[in-house]
Amino acid sequence: MRTSRLSWAIGFFLAFVFAGMALAQTDPGVRPGAINGQAGATQTSPLPLVSVSGDNPAGSLEFFENGLARFQEVEVVANGANNGLGPRFNLNQCSGCHAQPSVGGSSPASNLQFQVIANGIVSGSTNTIPSFITANGPTREARFPFFLNASGSPNTGAPNGGVEDLFTVSGRADAGSCSLEQPNFSMAEEANDIIFRVPTPVFGAGLIENLDDSTLIAVQNAAAGNSFGISGTFNHSGNDGTISRFGWKAQNKSLEMFAGEAYNVEMGISNEIFPQDRPLPEEDQQGSGLPASCLNLSGTGYPEDTTNFAPTISSSDPFARNASIPSDVVAFAMFMRLLAPPVPSPNTPGGSGPIARGRALFNAIGCATCHTPTISSTQPSNFTPSLGKSPVNAFSDIEIHHMGKGLADNVSQGGAGGDQFRTAPLWGLGQRIFFLHDGRTTNLLTVIEDHASSGSEASQVEENFDALSPEQQQDLLNFLRSL
Repeated sequence: MRTSRLSWAIGFFLAFVFAGMALAQTDPGVRPGAINGQAGATQTSPLPLVSVSGDNPAGSLEFFENGLARFQEVEVVANGANNGLGPRFNLNQCSGCHAQPSVGGSSPASNLQFQVIANGIVSGSTNTIPSFITANGPTREARFPFFLNASGSPNTGAPNGGVEDLFTVSGRADAGSCSLEQPNFSMAEEANDIIFRVPTPVFGAGLIENLDDSTLIAVQNAAAGNSFGISGTFNHSGNDGTISRFGWKAQNKSLEMFAGEAYNVEMGISNEIFPQDRPLPEEDQQGSGLPASCLNLSGTGYPEDTTNFAPTISSSDPFARNASIPSDVVAFAMFMRLLAPPVPSPNTPGGSGPIARGRALFNAIGCATCHTPTISSTQPSNFTPSLGKSPVNAFSDIEIHHMGKGLADNVSQGGAGGDQFRTAPLWGLGQRIFFLHDGRTTNLLTVIEDHASSGSEASQVEENFDALSPEQQQDLLNFLRSL
């Protein structure tokens, strides 16, 4: 009798445990299907907004396609074919970082930063691969929040925060006598004075660029006085004082500024917006700048990327000829500006019912207070009507918010402090691999949990998520992966 009762008790306990396990919520993972939900798009050929809308002003598709081609071009130091990589760089093509789920996205599953060095694509270079760059990890840039003392300890009285480029052109056959060492990443890691950033997707960026300040301020005012303890602010341009909106801390005002900075910082290519070769922060601010042997490596003078006064005639189409005239930075910006936004799935993962319930919960527990599902309308556009008078379903208020000690990177950019970040747009989230500003996780549950820490505006919302049943949490995760 005792044995029978004991067996029954054990069986009941195990049934309870396994039932709980069956109800446990999980991140459904990267959503399958057409690239960003756009029929006709491929991994290397995303769709332009003018194609999706059917609104195609003369020449706009040619400008999009020209920008797309330049976005995928592999840069070298000097051979007359392009603008001149380096002397320091993080990768040698825009699309190598912005690749998932198609050109214009974020970090891919296979890290080209690792491959470029490990596979000898930059033949003869003296680079080693930093420990935080792995074959299947996120593409990253590194920053030191503080300058290091000679002893290797961070000098908290000397803020840094600039990008420490991973690689140099030293040793390459096309780099001449330029000899540079990589930053001391091992010392920075040992001192806990290093943070990372992953690429932000640029799908639908033209719509975000075309939101006027008044509309964004109205969204902010509508969320004021909420019951979740959320009170964001805007980062502003140091030039004209208007709201800036691109980058992890919304530090860049326009897509041309965003592209010009990336070209200069990530690939070492001077351009019409950033017309000088860029030293490391310590070389520029505490040292002597770049050595003369590492200046003007392309041999063409400055800036290396300029307006093309002699257009390339590659076809009988006059617009294709015209599209080759702008500089790379202008072409990059036009590609991003005309790049179609992501399209959510109505039924994947989990079905339409769970997705609809998840969306309702997203609003109810407070996520939508920052991740505004839709901003009503853009201003009229002089580029193409497709960018004007259009809703922006980005799931972002474009504000910067205090995200607390757990996510703080101690880097200030513009008016954004060390724990403030732009509300990351969630459109396209379902097909991303790496999350948060540093790519620390691939799991949406971890992302949600990391929103709560001392000083975070999102702590109450994260606690609301924790209070949901496992079934409700799963519905919300399915909703997020449907985006």
